[in-house]
Amino acid sequence: LLLRWRRRRGLWKKVRAARMRQERGLRKMDAVVRRFREQHPSVDMVAILSLPLPELSKKIQDGSLPPEHVFYAYVGKVRSKGSGAACHMWWGWLLGEAQHKVQMLLCCNCLLVSAGPFCAFLSISADIYIPLICSFCFCLSSYDCKNMIFGQTLNPLLYTRTPGGSSGGEGALVGGGGSILGFGTDVGGSLRFPAAFCGICALKPTGNRLSKKGVISGVVGQKAVAAALGPIAKDVDSLALCMRALLCEDMFNLDSTVPPLPFNEEVYSSTQPLRIGYYETDFFTMPSPAMRRAVREAKQLLEDAGHTLVPFEITNVDHVIFNFCVRGLFADGGVSFVKKFNGELEKSSVGVFFWLAKSPEWLKRVLSWIFKPFVRSFFFSSIDGVKHTVDEVWSLHQEIEEFCHQFIAQWKKLNLDVMLCPMLGPALSIGYPQKLSVAVSYTMLYNALDFPAGVVPVTLVTDEDEEELKSYQGYYRDWWDRTLAKAFSDSQGMPVAVQCVALPWQDELCLRFMKEVETL
Repeated sequence: LLLRWRRRRGLWKKVRAARMRQERGLRKMDAVVRRFREQHPSVDMVAILSLPLPELSKKIQDGSLPPEHVFYAYVGKVRSKGSGAACHMWWGWLLGEAQHKVQMLLCCNCLLVSAGPFCAFLSISADIYIPLICSFCFCLSSYDCKNMIFGQTLNPLLYTRTPGGSSGGEGALVGGGGSILGFGTDVGGSLRFPAAFCGICALKPTGNRLSKKGVISGVVGQKAVAAALGPIAKDVDSLALCMRALLCEDMFNLDSTVPPLPFNEEVYSSTQPLRIGYYETDFFTMPSPAMRRAVREAKQLLEDAGHTLVPFEITNVDHVIFNFCVRGLFADGGVSFVKKFNGELEKSSVGVFFWLAKSPEWLKRVLSWIFKPFVRSFFFSSIDGVKHTVDEVWSLHQEIEEFCHQFIAQWKKLNLDVMLCPMLGPALSIGYPQKLSVAVSYTMLYNALDFPAGVVPVTLVTDEDEEELKSYQGYYRDWWDRTLAKAFSDSQGMPVAVQCVALPWQDELCLRFMKEVETL
């Protein structure tokens, strides 16, 4: 007990030290921005912030715009939005530690055991292109953005809403105008949720299109659900510029496991009509009225523009989520994931998983029977806490591969180019994502399939959507469905996005489709 008390005391000391660093960094942030403005009164910060990324990049490259002017313009923008969002803390720490090192990558999995020196590292992607300054959720385990080191990150559009996660700090910074481009990882929607919730764009490429060398993983070693590294930005052209820059000989030489596929400009720039599959629901998570309307309106605009829209039937999503994704991620009984939390002070966001993973099978069967009228009972059986044998893991991988081939066969039978899909939205109220892990069904499907998928905002929640939401019951009419309805409510004016999906390795086609939706 004494040793545990001393360890916890040491961890709290780390927390206090980290928070003090943040406060010092924020004070320094204000001071350096004020000093820069005094020393450079002629610099037009508003004009810099209004530049789209392609134009900004060109001006930096030709020397007409100094990089430090851009840096301080965006730092000033962050502070002008107020200091309520935890994503600002990264800027404060960056200024405190590396004020003059503009090309630097900072990343952290937000575990206290890693709290100092904040796990600074350089990935292959950062070596090639641009800095990433981001704030993640607790161990990248939720589509919220909250941890003991940085607190709760808020949605820049409405502070009572989550910015999404786990790359929510990046989403909040870009969505609030405090950054122009960022990166994140996506193993279940961690790039797409922040983009959709904050009204911006993101691309989850095919899993191995961009190098993940040096990137921290939530569950190291698992191969059932493909993780991807991708960009997040205000518009699709910025995403394309980023991919164009990264898919180069430098990346292929630095990481030879990445296929040497340069950016296909011809595909991205094509204007040929597309044959587009679409669906309004996955029949597992009932879409909000605004989600359904977003798909319908996008479909109509695409048809009016000369594209062909073909209905696509989605089936067995519950099996994909629970038997492929959950079982695949935690095939070791959750041992690898649980190890990350040894000695942590806070486990609330994954407390239920911890408890279930350690419970005996007979208890989970009893719980499944008791809670069947209230929640989806197969949730308990999917987290069995039992280590699967090698044979079982290989069989699972084979089953996922067969499902992928079946999905592609259905796609090619309809002769589709791309797919228009719903994206969870609008942004949920703070505190709800950790209660609604099942709502990742629209995004995680394409991690299991390893298809490139991007999100584009297309509409805003209306009063009519809110009125229709009052009759929302869900497909299972259980506790999760009732909770999701509450999480959606009172969202008038919040953005709602759609997902644009392509077949594996057709990332440029995915971007081209996203651009078409954005333009229309």
